Amino acid sequence: MSQLLVEDKVLEVISKALEESPKRRFTEAVDLVVVLRGIDLKRDPNAKISEVVELPNPPKNRQIKIAVIGKGEFAVKAKESGADRVIEPEEIETMAGNRKNLKKLAREYDFFIAQADILPKIVKYIGPVFGPRNKMPVNLPATAVSKLPELIEKLKKSVRIRMKDQPLIHVKVGSRDMNPEEIMENIKTILSVIERKYEDPSKIARVYIKTTMGPAYELPITYEKRRR
Repeated sequence: MSQLLVEDKVLEVISKALEESPKRRFTEAVDLVVVLRGIDLKRDPNAKISEVVELPNPPKNRQIKIAVIGKGEFAVKAKESGADRVIEPEEIETMAGNRKNLKKLAREYDFFIAQADILPKIVKYIGPVFGPRNKMPVNLPATAVSKLPELIEKLKKSVRIRMKDQPLIHVKVGSRDMNPEEIMENIKTILSVIERKYEDPSKIARVYIKTTMGPAYELPITYEKRRR
């Protein structure tokens, strides 16, 4: 778990953000913004980060939606395991005739799981739409169908951290109806993944938190514990 945060002060800032940001008629998300330094994405495209991270305290204001692409036993198990939608490969081929349908599908679901032996047959259809949106399916072998319930449950608690064209990460870490301690634990989980990626905590220059429509508040961080 990340040790960058000055925990007592971070809790104060999170509380301040939750209390002082204007109230809305809906339950806002709480977003984390991480500004990185010393990373040149033009010279090294591999420096981009794109990972699915399971949060210890999933946000309460929105349910993560999972779609599973498969057939036979795989499809049956997906339905039993709480998938929000099960899609037969033939349905994907039909959708490919109208790209708007695939775009709508990509928008509607947060994560996709595909039966591994089916994925090569449909990737030419979904790749151009799902790829740029970072929605390519997690693949699972048909022989590992017993792991499908666990995977669905994990993804329903997860967020995707992704860097686009700038050394900047913007990710949901909570909702306004959560307490500061829960949100801080989620932030520490995200920062730990970023630290592992770059193997240098000082690459994290600044960290901010904000509600969906509220102002940004900077979180205090320190590198002292890592230098001992």
